[in-house]
Amino acid sequence: MKTVFSPRHHGHSGNTELVAGAIVPAFEMPSRAEFVLSRVKEVNLGPVVEPVEHDLSTAAKVHDKAYLDFLPTVYSRWKAEGREGTALPFTWPTRGLRGDKLPEHIDGQLGFYSFDGGCGHVEGTWDAIKSSHDVALTAAGLVQHGERAAFALCRPPGHHAGHNFMAGYCYINNAAVAAQWFLDHGAKRVSILDVDYHHGNGTQEIFYARNDVQVINLHADPMQEYPYFLGHADEKGQDAGEGFNLNYPMRWGTDWETWSAALDDGCRKLAGYAPDVMIVSLGVDTYEKDPISKFKLKIEDFPKIGARIAGLGLPTLFVMEGGYAVADIGTNAVGVLIGFEGG
Repeated sequence: MKTVFSPRHHGHSGNTELVAGAIVPAFEMPSRAEFVLSRVKEVNLGPVVEPVEHDLSTAAKVHDKAYLDFLPTVYSRWKAEGREGTALPFTWPTRGLRGDKLPEHIDGQLGFYSFDGGCGHVEGTWDAIKSSHDVALTAAGLVQHGERAAFALCRPPGHHAGHNFMAGYCYINNAAVAAQWFLDHGAKRVSILDVDYHHGNGTQEIFYARNDVQVINLHADPMQEYPYFLGHADEKGQDAGEGFNLNYPMRWGTDWETWSAALDDGCRKLAGYAPDVMIVSLGVDTYEKDPISKFKLKIEDFPKIGARIAGLGLPTLFVMEGGYAVADIGTNAVGVLIGFEGG
C-alpha cells in the first residue's frame, strides 16, 4: 500500500488550544504524523510518496468559498493587530445572536468560522492545511487509477471541519473533499466510514442532505463527549439524504466486543449501499491509553478493524484523522492498514 505524506505539516507546530479552561499546547502535534510515518517504514508497508499540488476547486464544492478564502489570511491579519502566538477565537455566534453577518475584524471572523478553541493558527498553519488537502487528493488519485488501497497520512486532520467552519484541529475536511473528487471522476456512490473516537460532525453536516455519499460514524456518545452537539442515533439525513447517514454512539468505557458489533453492523449497511469506493476516516483515539478519549480498544484490536474493512472488497482510501497516544499511534494506525492488507 502506498502512503502519501508531506513534510510541510511541520509548519503547523507550536500552536496552543483552549481546553478545559486552560490554554495548553495542542494535543494535535507534529510528532503524531512522524510516528505513523516511522511505523509505515519500519514494517515496509509500501512506498511513501509526496503529494501532487491540487487547486481548491474540489474543496469549494464541499466548503463555502468565503471560508476557504479566509483560512490563508488568518495569521497575517492576526500579526497585523500587533499580536504574537497562536491566533484563537474567543467569541461565537450562539443562540440569540446573529450568524448571518460576517464581522470585519479578525477576532469576529475567527469566531464566525469556528465552533471551538481547538483550531489555532500560527505562521505555517495554512501551508500545512493545504498540504494535507493535497495528500488526500493525491492518495485518492492512486485509488482512482487502480490501487486496491492507499493511505493519506494527513495532518492536520479534517473530519470536524464543516461546510463553513473549522473545529477540533480540523480546517479542510480531507475525507469530504476526497469523496467529492471521486464523484467528479466517475464514481456514482461513495461511502465514508469514520472510526475515530469523536463523531465526524463536519462530514455529516456536509453530506446530510445528499444521497451520493453515505456517512457512517462509530463514536463516543455526544451526551458525554465532544463534539456534544451532533452524532445522535436519530440523525438519519434529510431530504435526498434521508437514510444515508448512520451514527453509532457508544458510552465511555466501550470495549472491543461492543465496538466491533457496531463496526459489523456499519459494514453490513455499507455493503448494502454498494458504493464504488469507500473512504475510511482513520482515527485511532479509540485506544485504551489515548489521553483525551475513553474507549478501551487494545493494540491487538486495530488489525482486526482493517481485516473487517478489507472483507468489503472495495477500493479503499484511508485518511488519517485523530489519535493522541503519540507513542503508540504508529502501531495502531499502521496496524489497521496491515490488517487490511492481510484481509
